[in-house]
Amino acid sequence: MLAGAGLLVGVAAGPAQAAGVAYATRCVPPAASGLDPVMGTTEVQITAPATASVGDEVEVVWKFTQAASKNPDLIDLPADSVQPSGTLKAAGAQTADLAMQGPRQNPAIPKGGAMVLSDMKGTLKLTAPGTVTLTPDAYSINAFSTDTKCAPTETVKPAATIQVTGSPTTPTPTPSTTPSTTPSGTPSTQPTGSASASPSDSGGQTDFTGKEVSVAYACKTPIGDKNATSPVQIDARKNGEDFDLTVRFKKSVMDSPADIPANSVKPSMEVVLGGADKGTVHVEGPANAQPIKSGDPIEVPDLTGTYKPGASGESTLAPGVLTVTALGTTTTCTPATSQVSLTLDTTRQEGGASGGGGSSSTSGGTSAGSASTSGGLAETGSDSHGALRALGLVAGTVILLGGAVFTFLPRRYPH
Repeated sequence: MLAGAGLLVGVAAGPAQAAGVAYATRCVPPAASGLDPVMGTTEVQITAPATASVGDEVEVVWKFTQAASKNPDLIDLPADSVQPSGTLKAAGAQTADLAMQGPRQNPAIPKGGAMVLSDMKGTLKLTAPGTVTLTPDAYSINAFSTDTKCAPTETVKPAATIQVTGSPTTPTPTPSTTPSTTPSGTPSTQPTGSASASPSDSGGQTDFTGKEVSVAYACKTPIGDKNATSPVQIDARKNGEDFDLTVRFKKSVMDSPADIPANSVKPSMEVVLGGADKGTVHVEGPANAQPIKSGDPIEVPDLTGTYKPGASGESTLAPGVLTVTALGTTTTCTPATSQVSLTLDTTRQEGGASGGGGSSSTSGGTSAGSASTSGGLAETGSDSHGALRALGLVAGTVILLGGAVFTFLPRRYPH
């Protein structure tokens, strides 16, 4: 017996009963993972009333007693990050597909630990007298905004029965729906040409605003390659002969698919210098100071650093290699090509960046050599999926449930 389960609405319903069943299962990972389907065994226990009357609405509970496999030795699975949903088939005196869903509630699961899924529940209104059988069918596991689809590969035996008494009634269809939200957006219009700033031409100007550029990133993650497109803007403030840089991302990455602890996600970038100057400038953003609740937007913080010019003349700044550390892993994203966001008139400073011989950042950046300033990325728009979807990868973090991969991705894939 599963204590406390199998609650009923209706005084004629009898006491709850629980019965288990095991069946071979095929789980299909998200397409983005590139992994093959996984075969395993699902064991569940169904709790429902043993007897009831026509017209009763009874609650049925689906309890996972064994997942298809353990959590692999890749990464710890955070608490409250996995949510199951599925379909329970009613047959016999009454035929229906009963939608089942559990809360996003699970303990932290270490690498190699047994998978733990929450109990799923659904409500069935009884419409005909006789024996009603309840059989588990296909189900989905949602984690980090992706779904793994699991379905039986054999005929599943009924896990519970309800003896229904009374006169038949006209059933009222209960639709089985799975909410799906797809973000929509309007791509922003990209300006042409790079922003140029010269204090000598602007009466002592100190603040310089770069243009927003759409950057195509190729990201190397612990599980393979990913692509992402992001609108990025580089601004500068003159500080003596140096420049304080701020790299801004225009939109939220995504809504958080789970509760994220504080101080767990931290981005940084190497801004590429061109024109008169050469090298890189290291900029970085703070880790998330507060926990991020499931469903809240994940905002990309401004990345900041100091540019010490290594050459006199007209120097360009373009978004460069992006690095994201999260939950103990690292993802590195490299732009497909250099895309200038800001042009500055600079004066050479001792120990500056020119020639790739050193860092121009007070936060410890390193030179990356000569930056290409010819050509440029075609203006493709800022991508309505939000800024820096690469960060949505959360450093390539992956979680396997029954061998099926869940990758921390935004709600829509790149086109």
